[in-house]
Amino acid sequence: MSNDAFRENLADLEKDKWFETLENLSEETGYFEPLGDTHSAAFFDEGKTLVVTFENVDTVLSRPDARPMAYHLIGDHGWSALTLFSEGDTWFRDPRVIGYFDRLVDDGFFEDFDNVVFYGEGSCGYAAAAFSVASPGAKVVALRPQATLDARIANWDMRYKHMRKVDFSHRYGYAPDMIDAADTAYIFFDPEVMQDSMHAALFTKPNVTKLRMRHLGYHLEKHLLQMSILPELIREAGEGVLDEDVFYRAYRIRRRYLPYLRNMLRRLEVSERDRMTALFCRSVIRRANRPLFRKRLDELLAQGIQLPEMAAIPAE
Repeated sequence: MSNDAFRENLADLEKDKWFETLENLSEETGYFEPLGDTHSAAFFDEGKTLVVTFENVDTVLSRPDARPMAYHLIGDHGWSALTLFSEGDTWFRDPRVIGYFDRLVDDGFFEDFDNVVFYGEGSCGYAAAAFSVASPGAKVVALRPQATLDARIANWDMRYKHMRKVDFSHRYGYAPDMIDAADTAYIFFDPEVMQDSMHAALFTKPNVTKLRMRHLGYHLEKHLLQMSILPELIREAGEGVLDEDVFYRAYRIRRRYLPYLRNMLRRLEVSERDRMTALFCRSVIRRANRPLFRKRLDELLAQGIQLPEMAAIPAE
């Protein structure tokens, strides 16, 4: 199949038509399989590197192009892809999903690939970590994953009370234990989101690299996509070259990313650090024309804030 097919914009399709398009594409080289009423799997056999992604259908449909994350890797890098879809945030604790992964293991499915990467965010990040045990030696890229929602362990996380009765102790249950067999797990989180930071602490393992994305909150996937660096980070994880230095070099683009800059400005304003705010605004407008930051800088200078002479702009 031409990889151009995976670059097609799927926006504005009704959900049923979107699923139909996905099913037709997957069946050209792989398969599409419903897993009960709220889950499904789509497999695209395109190359010797496999990305296993977990996605909430509503999240995918909310993207400007409505493309599953796997499409980026198939279209740009020629990878194979297995995507597990959920309708709603289910944490993929459905017995049919668990049975599906048992079947993949029994069939030696993952042994056909040279490299395997598991990816997801939030509840899907939990699933990426938890089910990665099915493919020992895989890489895991998990954005703000929960370790578990078992109240005996995570009783401090009150955000998902509706999941309290779901069994997180059964097979593929406690995500930090499931990544023991992974080659490397990359855990992305904003340390200022208390619950996400506490979950990240539970993933402290020798094979874990923690990547902090301060000031970006709950929607890390959306921000990384808008900064156009997420597919490349997943590719680098699959190739075994992603580390803290590689990530933070790519993440420097946030210095020009308006949502990040606005969050920084709000936090500085709340802290009432006027001189620091003025320095920050001046740094921003030296790199791009940002009227909001120009206006705030002018206001602070009019109040008598004194700033040092400007140094040369450092190379990006």
